[in-house]
Order: sequence, then C-alpha cells, then structure tokens
Amino acid sequence: MLHSDQAFQYNIQTYAKHLEMKKMIGSHSRRGNCFDNASIKSFFSRLKMEKLYLEKLQNLGEARSKITNYISFYTEEHIQNKLGYVSPIEFPNNVAA
Repeated sequence: MLHSDQAFQYNIQTYAKHLEMKKMIGSHSRRGNCFDNASIKSFFSRLKMEKLYLEKLQNLGEARSKITNYISFYTEEHIQNKLGYVSPIEFPNNVAA
C-alpha cells in the first residue's frame, strides 16, 4: 500500500497503472483535510533536514541504509517533547502505566 495526499499527480490514470504494475494499492487522505498527513509530513521533513540534506548519498542502497537507520533512531531513541520526553517506542508504555 502506498499512501499519498490528494495532489493531482496521484489521481491520474498513469499513476494508478504504475501502482498496479508494482502490485501496490493506492491510498489517499481525505480531500481538503491537511491534518490527515500532518504527522508523516513532519517526520519526512525531519528525515530530510537531519539526515538526507546533510550527506551526499552515492546510490540507492546507501539511501535505503541511511533511511532505515534514521527510522530506527527516530522511533527508538529520539526523545520527543510532545510525547512527554520519551521516544515513540516508549510512549505507549507510559500511557498505559
């Protein structure tokens, strides 16, 4: 599944056929509701600013590795004010306690 917003490029037949060729299903946020994607847009902004823009990536394999490592760091170690100063992986435990 590949989720996107309602931008025109995600609603054209060429895009739908490409997803079908890749055996993927398209998913869209609700029309006119920018809040549906706010958290993921925030994450991707941080990923780009804190990792991808700071390094020259040589190839797709290196990009995949850097992104995977950043996702692990972000979910397991990155302390977040909005979560009560814990990492995202720790947050559910704190809420349940």
